[in-house]
Amino acid sequence: MREEIQLVPVGEAELYVEDVGPLDAPVLVTVHGGPGGSSHAFRAFLGEELADYRVLYVDQRGGGRSPRLPEDPRLFTVDALVEDLEDLRHALGIARWTPLAQGFGAVVALEYARRFPGAVDGVVLIGPWVHFPWLLRRLWRGLTEAPFPEDPEEAAEALFAQVPVEEAFRRLAFPTAHGRMHYEWVQDGGLLVPEDTVLRMFAQNGLWRFDYTPYLLAHPHRPFVLVGDADGTSYPEQAEAVADLAGGEMIVLEGAGHHPYVDDPEGFVQALYRVLDTIYAFSEGS
Repeated sequence: MREEIQLVPVGEAELYVEDVGPLDAPVLVTVHGGPGGSSHAFRAFLGEELADYRVLYVDQRGGGRSPRLPEDPRLFTVDALVEDLEDLRHALGIARWTPLAQGFGAVVALEYARRFPGAVDGVVLIGPWVHFPWLLRRLWRGLTEAPFPEDPEEAAEALFAQVPVEEAFRRLAFPTAHGRMHYEWVQDGGLLVPEDTVLRMFAQNGLWRFDYTPYLLAHPHRPFVLVGDADGTSYPEQAEAVADLAGGEMIVLEGAGHHPYVDDPEGFVQALYRVLDTIYAFSEGS
């Protein structure tokens, strides 16, 4: 299988990119979660299943295997991540592609498709997060019975003083201990941990107050949402908001959590291929 690994300059950053698959195939670009995560798990769990596509496994600026950036909040915004994707598309000479995004990455993928609709064939979202006060309230309720503070930033500070951020998320993301251990084993195998600088910079920029839902009403693309019904971070509020407000389609995978390709790999791949077949059948006919 063709594979090219490179650091691609984009604006004030460089992105680690694994460019895999046939050059003449439809193009998928992964938009991982976090902020501060990595595309490593996407390839580890889905690489073989996506062999018919050209897939760009991208680590966002400052995270994963991409070079670190200064602790400057100006460098860590959704707009910056969107511009990075467009710079990457031009650098690689790609006409159109489909973002495959998860968690926080859903906001980046949706905003990219809103700003550059002509560069997008479709949008596929896994366990999307688009309303971060909702997400924070879910995390709070999963860890404490204390009343939720009125100020989301105060709530975040209090919550993450009790338990590490990653642990708070994983308690709601995995329905089984086996699924969690499998995912963590794969991540450890890639020697990757979330880059907390990225999350801290986004938090300084108001992440826990951020609500993307107003932008969904006039969105130019109909997103496809794949979500596990045991995903305590996204289902039902976040996933339903995206599908309902943007006129998209939601596919619910029973018993799966935030990483449905871990909890129900066969069901997830079947659903993903149905979505991609729909996107590219429409693209070829339009």
